[in-house]
Formats: sequence, structure tokens, C-alpha cells
Amino acid sequence: MEAHAAAVSITGLIVRRGKNLVLPGLDLEIPRGEVVGLLGPSGCGKSTLMRSIVGTQIIASGDVLVLGETAGSAGLRHRIGYMTQSPSIYDDLSVTENLRYFAKIIGASTPEVQAIIERTDLSSVAKALAADLSGGQRSRASLAIALLGNPELLVLDEPTVGLDPVLRVELWELFAQLAAEGATLLVSSHVMDEATRCDRLILMREGKIIAQETPPRLLELTNTTTAEDAFLALIHASEENQSKPVGTAKHRATGE
Repeated sequence: MEAHAAAVSITGLIVRRGKNLVLPGLDLEIPRGEVVGLLGPSGCGKSTLMRSIVGTQIIASGDVLVLGETAGSAGLRHRIGYMTQSPSIYDDLSVTENLRYFAKIIGASTPEVQAIIERTDLSSVAKALAADLSGGQRSRASLAIALLGNPELLVLDEPTVGLDPVLRVELWELFAQLAAEGATLLVSSHVMDEATRCDRLILMREGKIIAQETPPRLLELTNTTTAEDAFLALIHASEENQSKPVGTAKHRATGE
């Protein structure tokens, strides 16, 4: 795949849960080297879309290409970092032991473990058992694990939920640094004020993508001053005209 091509390309993605249609046929492209925010209320399909991208979701139909390969392919295992909403750490191991364990699985080096501990501000609790960590520290430990191996794509499912404002700002600064170094980040949130920290936004509601734009362009299109007001304006517009979402016909997140 060419270097400038999309990190994620999705066509006609349909996901069902029982008789319920969760994702009704999404088309989506996510560019490389950006922090892309996936925003929308809880239950709108954000986690399902993310699981489809990392290859852990059973899909009814559609094509999901990630870094040029079919989602879930063996070749993607070391190219994607995935952080779920629930911390993915072992409570009976220390922070360092958790990272060394996962580093061994993916073939990351011991020096990399220490570097990531420092980068995620976990040095002060590196020897502490995961069971003794605060909620914010557990989230950062899970993020540290996702960063092992310098993944090209990071899929982070609500990584800032429950964190205090200072920690949230620090994490978003880290996300921006990672994108500047060439990584692509897809970060979900239901906190609208985090939208301004993204290079590009994907807004979802009831399993559908209702807009994809840069934050300034989104405010311009909706004639609003906040992401929350923009989201409400888009909901109103989509209800009036379901067949004409904001953005390009294929919902491309490339700015073209």
C-alpha cells in the first residue's frame, strides 16, 4: 500500500447484534498521521466500529482494510495498538511486570518498556501492583501496553473516561506527539469538549456517521461555536434530510 494511502478504508460495513442492526452500512476513510476523534453518545456504535477495525468484531458484510490488509489479519497484530474501555492489565503483576509480559509477547525490547513507562508518567508507580493503582493510573497502564512495539495505528476506546482534567490534557498532548511522529490515532469519546484536540472528527449517532470534518470546518458548516452545539445542529439537519449527511458522499476523512 502506498505511504500516503488511508490508514483505514471501510466500505459497506454492516454489523448486527441478534436482530438489531448496529452499523447499517458504513463507508469510511481515516488518513494516516492524524488524531481522529470518534465522538457520539454512549451506545451509538463507536466501540463496535473500533472492534471492526481491530478485527475482533463479527461483521455481517462489508470490507474493512487496515494499513492495506484485511482487518484481523495476522500481519496486523504488531502494527495496531488497541486500548479497550476496560483496563487490560493483570492485577497481581506490577506495572513494569505487566509491560514486560506483553512486550515479550510482541517482541518489544526491555529498554522500550522503560521508555514507555516514562512517557505515560507511570515511573512513580512502576513497582506497584496493578490492583493498587487508581483508575487514572490503570488507564495509563493500559495505554502503555497499547504503545508497545511502536504501532502504526492506535485504536483507543474512551481512554480519558473518568480521568481528571489535568490527566486528560496530558494524554491529549501525548496523542498529538504520537501523531507528529507518524502514528495514526482513532480516539473515541462522548465528551464533546475533547473534539477541539483532534485533527479530524467523526460524529456518530444511532450507528450512523452524521459528519466527518476538521473541527474548524465543522463549526463553520453548522454556524456554531462549540462541538456540542455543532453536534446538535447536525442531528437536527440529519433528521430533516436523512439522505444528505455533512461531508463528502463517501464520508471521507481526508479533507478532499
